[in-house]
Amino acid sequence: MSMRWVVALMALGLSTAPWAQEAQPVADVAAGPAATTEPDPPALVGDATRGEELSAVCAACHGLDGNSVDPINPKLAGQHELYTYRQLKLFRSGARENAIMLGFASVLSNQDMRDIGAWYATQRVTPGVANDAPIREGEELTWAELGRRLYQGGDAERQIPACMACHGPTGRGNPGSAYPALAGQHADYTRAKLVEFRDGMVWGEGTRGHPITENANVVMAGVARYLSDEDIEALSTYIEGLHRAERRPTGRAVAGN
Repeated sequence: MSMRWVVALMALGLSTAPWAQEAQPVADVAAGPAATTEPDPPALVGDATRGEELSAVCAACHGLDGNSVDPINPKLAGQHELYTYRQLKLFRSGARENAIMLGFASVLSNQDMRDIGAWYATQRVTPGVANDAPIREGEELTWAELGRRLYQGGDAERQIPACMACHGPTGRGNPGSAYPALAGQHADYTRAKLVEFRDGMVWGEGTRGHPITENANVVMAGVARYLSDEDIEALSTYIEGLHRAERRPTGRAVAGN
């Protein structure tokens, strides 16, 4: 273990952290007051093997394979490399506020972040289970069904777009556009983020240009603006249960939520 990791662990102890792969180098996010002062060249495609070694300090909160046990800590398994990379850079610069993650990200180079992102991108997220109970007693509409309707079709009358337009029908996101994978994420974590987005939370600066180096969250602040508490609860549980269909040896598909 390098000295910088020893220093980080001694200073902070354990960690938390939230959540696209391309071959070319990616420009840096402007460094904030918490960023390292040493020259840090643009990162190249991540090395998953090296990333596995670096991710050892993340395991206490996010699990050895990126599948966290505590629902307040996000699952990182299966997340796109460049999305994880961008979030770590935002933590390092202070543009995304999290005191614990600031300490851990501050000792990472750009390449370290790409490597960590590459490792988690190779891992398989564990599926969760959606809440299929009725929203109100005596009614047929369930939390999972309301979540499905909003995720797949939105609500045009209330200016709520379909989530799958950006995050895909199975919640795998879009690496090229840097839209994150959502499927299987803890409902508690998703709920908390949607509430923050609804309250106007935006990470980073700028609204134009490459989504990895500038602000990719202004869209979410606008989308979540019209969500009710009930909408957020339904979407959070539906997303937790969302996963791709698996095929058995017989060739028959096992449908996911």
